Amino acid sequence: MAVVQAFPSGCAPTLKVGYETAPASVPVSGHDVLAVIGFGSHAAGADPREVVVPLDTLDGSVAPREVWRVEGEVSHGRDGDMAWSEGGGYLFLSMRVDESRHDGPEGAADYAYRRLLEGVRRHDYPHLLRAWNYLAAINEGDGDAERYRRFSIGRTRGMGAWPAERLPAATAIGHLVKDGDLFVYALAARRSAHPVENPRQVSAYRYPRQYGPVPPSFARAMRVDTQPPTLLISGTASVVGHATAHVGDAAAQSAETLRNLDTLVQTAGLGDRLRGRGACLKAYVRHREDAPVLRAVLDSAGLLPEQVVFLQGDICRSELLLEIDGSFSGA
Repeated sequence: MAVVQAFPSGCAPTLKVGYETAPASVPVSGHDVLAVIGFGSHAAGADPREVVVPLDTLDGSVAPREVWRVEGEVSHGRDGDMAWSEGGGYLFLSMRVDESRHDGPEGAADYAYRRLLEGVRRHDYPHLLRAWNYLAAINEGDGDAERYRRFSIGRTRGMGAWPAERLPAATAIGHLVKDGDLFVYALAARRSAHPVENPRQVSAYRYPRQYGPVPPSFARAMRVDTQPPTLLISGTASVVGHATAHVGDAAAQSAETLRNLDTLVQTAGLGDRLRGRGACLKAYVRHREDAPVLRAVLDSAGLLPEQVVFLQGDICRSELLLEIDGSFSGA
């Protein structure tokens, strides 16, 4: 059993996350909608709150849209190449960056994170809670020339002196569009939240040199003290300590990933395990044939099919076959 962290008391503004089914042609609706995340090859609409990530569902179906709702009116707009929306104590920012204009993934990540932090400061939401990053050919390149490592260098440089104890939860996944853009979106808040680390793992920002010139800049999860609390979970995979576990074994990697998710829930003080009620998850799978294996593991744990979207994407380490991120409410 993981050691439960102690968290200061307090109540953050309401934040609701869930999947809603509607055709891509149906516009965003609702005064309380902070963000809508779609998946697939269709283009995003004109609404600044909408992001479309170029990842397809594994069965070819139309994926539901991930909708973030807050309490209160949401305003939105664009600041050059960055879209924004704010309301209910939260700020959502998104960008699509053309790597070719920034000398590859390192320059693109540097630029994106400088812009994101400019937005956080301009709108006066000082607490960066969560970030998502989707880039092409994430595993391409050898050693320190690997694109993910170069992305990590750029992200760290773009974040500047941002302290490790305030790093956001994050995901970095490889989308499958050749020579595609870097997609980045993020959630910030007026009220602070609590980073959560996994006692089964070395904190990513303390990884040894073997994983690149700079360690990845993220927390394993972020606990937001809504009522009930919400856990924003970083991309989580079959890593124990800092090493990949169960290389080549999708079933074992699935089970190990679930153990890590359960440990984060326990450490955050939200129960003894991740369960269907209150979960909204994205399961990224490198190879289509491994999806049924992961689905069976999640089904056996009592996670509900309608609360997990399966997407095909590459994982930040070439030996990892799958990864899961999402949110979990302690309700």
